Amino acid sequence: MNLTNKTSKTFALTTPLYYVNDVPHIGSAYTTIAADTIARFQRLLGNEVIFITGTDEHGQKIQRSAQSQGKSPQEFCDQIVPSFIDLWQLLNIQYDRFSRTTDLKHQAIVKEFFNRVWERGDIYRGEQKGWYCVSCEEFKEERELIEGKRCPIHTTKEVEWRDEQNYFFRLSKYQKPLEEFYQSYPNFIQPASRRNEVLSFVSQGLQDFSISRVNLDWGFPVPVDTQHTLYVWFDALLGYITALLEPGTEATLENAVSKWWPINLHLIGKDILRFHAVYWPAMLMSANLPLPKQVFGHGFLTKDGQKMGKTLGNTVDPVALVKKYGSDAVRYYFLKEIEFGKDGDFNEIRFIHVLNADLANDLGNLLNRTLNMVKKYCAGEIPSIAPQDIPPENTLKTIGGQLGEKVKQAYSVLAFNEVAQTVMLLVQTSNKFIDEQAPWSLYKQGNHNEVATVLYTVLESVRLAAYLLSPIIPNISSDIYQQLGWGINFNNPKETSTVAPFTTHATWGVLSNKQQLGTPQPIFKRIELPKDS
Repeated sequence: MNLTNKTSKTFALTTPLYYVNDVPHIGSAYTTIAADTIARFQRLLGNEVIFITGTDEHGQKIQRSAQSQGKSPQEFCDQIVPSFIDLWQLLNIQYDRFSRTTDLKHQAIVKEFFNRVWERGDIYRGEQKGWYCVSCEEFKEERELIEGKRCPIHTTKEVEWRDEQNYFFRLSKYQKPLEEFYQSYPNFIQPASRRNEVLSFVSQGLQDFSISRVNLDWGFPVPVDTQHTLYVWFDALLGYITALLEPGTEATLENAVSKWWPINLHLIGKDILRFHAVYWPAMLMSANLPLPKQVFGHGFLTKDGQKMGKTLGNTVDPVALVKKYGSDAVRYYFLKEIEFGKDGDFNEIRFIHVLNADLANDLGNLLNRTLNMVKKYCAGEIPSIAPQDIPPENTLKTIGGQLGEKVKQAYSVLAFNEVAQTVMLLVQTSNKFIDEQAPWSLYKQGNHNEVATVLYTVLESVRLAAYLLSPIIPNISSDIYQQLGWGINFNNPKETSTVAPFTTHATWGVLSNKQQLGTPQPIFKRIELPKDS
């Protein structure tokens, strides 16, 4: 099957469409921070990017949550959705489309897609018996359940027995095509641990899955039988396609997939891997649409080594966290301290130590002290040094010369922790370099050229570090660039990719004496540890 029908200069990525049974949690923030970082990086490369996020608003869980508050489901959704939009703004998330599954255009896309699959003979009516988890909106096999007939994901929730007539999608028909697809495109499911999970699940034999519910009003009616409501997952996955419609265009599949389809990257939590890596590609095969290029299932977050949960009283409020420490701090910690794809832990004391060490001490202090030395020893002007005249054995030039390519590779495989560690190594080496070279002593000895070379080398290394970290910490990177005399704002990525393209600014030796330095000021203030820590 053809995997792509678009140019290599476009890049489309999605977060999940978040379920709105409650306000967003730190896990939703984590996925969205990662997606925003990828989108920013792709824009730096000069690619045209569409970054989709949004909300999944149908299903029984929503209906019950609304009922418990004495609201209609639509009223309930309209109340929760702004909390996602507000948090994304706080986190400096620059999405292009916000997809809501209650949108009328979405209903038109779902109907057309359903009819395609129906005409293919891949939907039929049958009997559904089994254990159902309302929180997952999914039937569970007996072998998956834990003690007390409870869901393995929502461990405090008992599953419910269902015995009803439903419409089914012929997933079993796509067992072999899916296995062939996974073999042909080994990078489709990432990381490798998630790929192995899916291959194991599929090898046990795929069963047709129910795509409708009865006795449920909240959702789209099944086009061929209005007594049934379309299953929330069948509807929600199509929200990615609806989001691709250009404003003002008619809601047809042809219009929706004309430019951006297929999606380059679906970024999800590992709990919804099966829907995205098995059900979704099979549905797309049935509708004769190209498949996405990659599904990446990241790990879960814990707090202080424990699973988070309201009953345990150990959740992390993302809004409070950002308001207390700032968006760059939150973005940096979660992407640097957790290997993306694995489970990771949040501990506030460690959070503070990491930020103080990396952003306040290593990066911030280095920039501040170097700019002050330039003021003192070079009349406040960037030394007039030709980068090619700096000897190749210069440590910072050696590291800096290879850094752009290394970081590009790490970003492209979503190894954000490697990006941060590799860049911070240059920063730490720069601190050591300035201490060893002691420009203050060289100045006293009258070695003014050597002073100029040392200070240029360090400033250029700070610039390069700021550029390469800008998808993660755009505000701090902008402050650094502005103090170095560039009117560049990394929160304007489309403009940045033109004035500071990756091909130039990700290389070492870009700084020149044409830049007029700004006033030195701290880029990240040290955080005081709580008194009781």
